[in-house]
Amino acid sequence: MAVWDNLTGQADAIAIFRAAAQRVPSASETSSDATSTSTSASAESNSMTHAWLITGPPGSGRSNLAFAFAAALLSPGTPAEDLAAARQVEARTHPDLSVLATEGVIIKMESVKEAVARSQYSPSVGRYRVVVVEDADRMVERTSNVLLKALEEPPERTVWILCAPSEADLLPTIRSRVRTVRLRVPSVADVADLLVRRNGVDPVVAELSARLAQSHIGMAKRLATNADARARREETLRTALGIRSVSSAVNAAARLLAIAGDDAKAITLELDAAERDGMLRSLGIEAGQSVPPGLRSQIKALEDDQKRRAVRSLRDGIDRILVDLASLYRDVCMVQLGRDKAVINLELLAELRTASAASAPAATVATMDAIAVARQRIQGNVAPALALEAMLVSAIRRPQ
Repeated sequence: MAVWDNLTGQADAIAIFRAAAQRVPSASETSSDATSTSTSASAESNSMTHAWLITGPPGSGRSNLAFAFAAALLSPGTPAEDLAAARQVEARTHPDLSVLATEGVIIKMESVKEAVARSQYSPSVGRYRVVVVEDADRMVERTSNVLLKALEEPPERTVWILCAPSEADLLPTIRSRVRTVRLRVPSVADVADLLVRRNGVDPVVAELSARLAQSHIGMAKRLATNADARARREETLRTALGIRSVSSAVNAAARLLAIAGDDAKAITLELDAAERDGMLRSLGIEAGQSVPPGLRSQIKALEDDQKRRAVRSLRDGIDRILVDLASLYRDVCMVQLGRDKAVINLELLAELRTASAASAPAATVATMDAIAVARQRIQGNVAPALALEAMLVSAIRRPQ
C-alpha cells in the first residue's frame, strides 16, 4: 500500500504494522491485554491487538507511522478506496479516525474524555474505529487514568495507537495493556532520500538539512524548506562560539531567546491567521466585520488555544536551540579527540578547530552536561533566561 511510502528508516516496524493491518483479528486478540514487544520480536508480534504504543526518539517518525497504520486499518481494500481513505486520514477527516493531540503543554482531561467517548462507537464505514494519541507522554497521572480505563475495557473493533518517546513516559498500568513497537533513529541518508522523494528538495540541501537536524525528520523538513530557519540555526551556533565572558554569556542568552521567539512566531503566525479566518467564515462573519457579542466567546476560546500553542512553540524552539548547541559542543569534543570526520556541523569546521584549541575535552563535556541540565530545568518550569544564562557561563572560552 502507498501509505507506507512516506516512511523511512523503520523497515522492521513497518513490517510489523503491515502484517497486523492485513490480519482479521479474533475476539481474543481484540479483547485481551496486549503484551510489550520490540521490533525484533517473533512473528507473534505481527498479530493484531486493540492497543499499540510506538516509541522512539524525537524525529524518528512516530506520528507518521501511527497515521500510516491508521490508514492501513481504515482502507477498504480496493486501490481507489484505499487512496480515498489515505487522503481522509492525511486530512484527519476520516469518520472512523479520532486524533488526540495537543498544541499546548499538556493534554487536557476533557480532550481525553471526549476521545474515550468516541472510541465506544462502532465503525461507520471501515473495519475499525482508530484513535491516535500523538503525545501520550503529555498527560498528567489523573488524565492517564481516564485513558487507562478505556484500554482495560476496549470495544471489540476499536484500535488505540499511542505515541511517546519511551515506555517510561507512561504509567506502568498503561504499558502493560499495549503492544510496544520501538523505532530507531533513521540514518542521514534515509532522511535525505525522504526529503527528495516526498518534498522535492534538492539532494544537496536535503543531505545538509538531514545532517544538521541529526536525522530528526520534522526538523530536517523545516530546515530543507525554510532558508530563514537554516539562517537562525547558524546564528545560534555562531553566537555560542563567540562567548568570551560572563557578560557575553548573558547577552548570548538574551539573543538565543529572541531567536527562539522569532522561530516560534514564524511557525504559529500564519497558522493562527488561517485558523481565525476559517472560524470567522464558519460563523458567517465577513472580513472586516465586527464580531457579534454572542459569538465573541468562541473567538476568545480560539485565541486562548493559540496562546497555549505559542507557549509550547516557544518551549519547543528553546529546546531545539539546546539540541543544536549540544551538537555544536559534541563537534568541538570530536575535533579535540582528532575525529574531524565525525563532525555534524561541517560548515563551521574552522570555527570548531579554534574553539577546540581554547579548552580541554573535559571542559567541553562539562558544557554538554550543562546543556542537559538546562533542558531539564526548562521542562521543570525554570525561567528559560536563567537556565540559558547558567548554561552559557559554562561555555566561556578564551582564545589561547
